[in-house]
Amino acid sequence: MTHGDAELVALAQAGDPAALGALLSRHEAGMRAVALSVLGYGPDAEDAVQDAVVVAVRRIGEVRDPAAVGPWLRTVVRNTSRMALRRPRAVPVAEPEWFARPADDPTPEEALDRTALRDWVWHALGQLSETDRLVTMLRHFSDASSYHEIAALCGVPVGTVRSRLSHARRALADGLRAATSAAHTDVAASRASRWREGSDVIAAAMHGDFARVIRDRWWPEAEMIVPGGRRGGRDLAIAGMDSDLAAGVRQRLRNVVASGDVLIWETDLISPPDDPEHCPPAALWLQILREGRVRRMTLFHPAPALV
Repeated sequence: MTHGDAELVALAQAGDPAALGALLSRHEAGMRAVALSVLGYGPDAEDAVQDAVVVAVRRIGEVRDPAAVGPWLRTVVRNTSRMALRRPRAVPVAEPEWFARPADDPTPEEALDRTALRDWVWHALGQLSETDRLVTMLRHFSDASSYHEIAALCGVPVGTVRSRLSHARRALADGLRAATSAAHTDVAASRASRWREGSDVIAAAMHGDFARVIRDRWWPEAEMIVPGGRRGGRDLAIAGMDSDLAAGVRQRLRNVVASGDVLIWETDLISPPDDPEHCPPAALWLQILREGRVRRMTLFHPAPALV
């Protein structure tokens, strides 16, 4: 039996990834045609189509008119393609003008939490290689979402970022098309645990106890990297935090993204009142784990988003 678009949307919203995969397969030609009409032949057009797959996974639960999901997908591709033409700073997704965005402007992970596909998404991300999973998490779930920022964080050329993203998005799209109804572990408890862990670490650091935290959570040979700046080990991390505290800088945890051995914390940096320009407004802690402990941490300051 062949389902119509409205039926497939209903199944996808109920948590059936195979139904979403069928929708994407049905409308892929039209989505690609839109990308080509805006961007012409080349990798940018393919990127726009694959980005639309991520939008569909994240936002299918909020489609207003299930029978019009085809135009919705094509509008996503059109907006993403237009952004590719004019952006100095890439953004993770582009939403259709008639898409209903919640007033509280949720993070990508909060949006995923409201859809039954959430667990499948994070299960699928966990099946990617570490390198592919890392660029995907940065691109779609962090503030460091431009190709240049991801390249700086990962220490690779921009072209490598593009190829890894393309490979990862294609794997996710293929996974949707081949999805089964098998249940996946609910990630909500894991996310809550990661959030508590991050909050505890930041709180300890703000109370001057960062050295103990580092000794407990980092391997003795762990490496710290500041892109374009210093490299060192645990002592560099401790010295940097001590310097910030002495200057009156405080941090507040804002976002946690975790999958397997990749852990990302995003924090707001709060400069002292008498020196409001002392530090950048935000920091991203990219942590690569081994057996639950940090083996490499990259500290990065994303560029402020353009408004």
